Amino acid sequence: MRVVMLSWEYPPFVVGGIAAHVNGLARAMARGGHEVVVFTLQRHEPGTAAVADDEMVDGVRVVRAATELPWLPEGDLVAAMASANHQIVALAARLGTWRPDVVHAHDWLVAWAGDTLKTLWQVPLVATVHATERGRHGGHLPPGMPAAINSIEWWLTYQAREVIACSKFMVREITGAFELPATKVHLVPNGVDPALWELTGSTEPPEQLVVAWGRVQYEKGFQVLVRAIAELRQRVPGIRCVIAGRGSYLPELQTQIDVEGVTDIVDLAGFVPDSDLRSILSRAGCVIIPSLYEPFGIVALEGMAAGAPTIVAKTGGLAEIVEGTDAGLLFEPGDHHDLADKIHQVLTDEVTAAAMRTNAAALIHDRYSWDAIATSTVAVFETACR
Repeated sequence: MRVVMLSWEYPPFVVGGIAAHVNGLARAMARGGHEVVVFTLQRHEPGTAAVADDEMVDGVRVVRAATELPWLPEGDLVAAMASANHQIVALAARLGTWRPDVVHAHDWLVAWAGDTLKTLWQVPLVATVHATERGRHGGHLPPGMPAAINSIEWWLTYQAREVIACSKFMVREITGAFELPATKVHLVPNGVDPALWELTGSTEPPEQLVVAWGRVQYEKGFQVLVRAIAELRQRVPGIRCVIAGRGSYLPELQTQIDVEGVTDIVDLAGFVPDSDLRSILSRAGCVIIPSLYEPFGIVALEGMAAGAPTIVAKTGGLAEIVEGTDAGLLFEPGDHHDLADKIHQVLTDEVTAAAMRTNAAALIHDRYSWDAIATSTVAVFETACR
């Protein structure tokens, strides 16, 4: 099939899990013989090399739209993304006479472009909903931007011919929240490429190092991890913690670190490229995914693929990945005492840690390869094209 994927983030520009998902899926589809073009936004991280506006990467054509936008109200994400979507639609001119069989939009951030391009090309629109604004706010919708984003999410799922969700939890949430027929929503999980995360060259034993990463937002639960580390500093001598990522909750999280008195052992590392993150993971005693709300949790698969014992909150899609597999440990979301106990168990019991590594490797191989997920996604595309 010929596919145009729309994503507001794509490597090397990475904010959350969408970039990793689209990258893994697109490359797997290209390996399967499909023609894949990704439309995304051009970004330039300070201190990094510039990225081409139009290039082939592992068989995938990646076309990036400029983000120099006209003046917009500060902090108005909806207005900024609506404007950026015009730039994404303009990328269609670069394809000449080439036309896709389907447009695949990833989340509300590219909803406008998805709807416009499906009309321009007269092809079906498939939407993957990676998370919902209602879910991020614990089932409630505060007025203002959250309510506006929810409306765009609803509109996207209505305009799409088929909708994809990454977990049973998200299938239920999307079907109920947006009043969709059950036949329209398809379960296709996230995946991981073990080859990208396998650690080589490290023969040193793991350190008493706890690692977490992702978008630094309240619902990601990093504040729970900070409380757990404060509790553990006397129980686990030499314990340290690295939290990598950026987001609007960083100032509050830094304040909590200061108040808890763990500034010397908790490092907010900011944005960390995957190559550096893999280096950190090579020394990690465990990986923590402390989310209060998590539709899937691709970072859990990445931690497992890197061979780090992984502890996740028993919530949403995270619980579905780990529960009943012995590939990781679960703790009650928001309960820093329970999390502290699980971290203590992994850092002090090598038998448990070794068993988690072995079971995690088998789980990823059996259930979460990108090639299998690409096959399932193409099946949804074929349904949309009938």
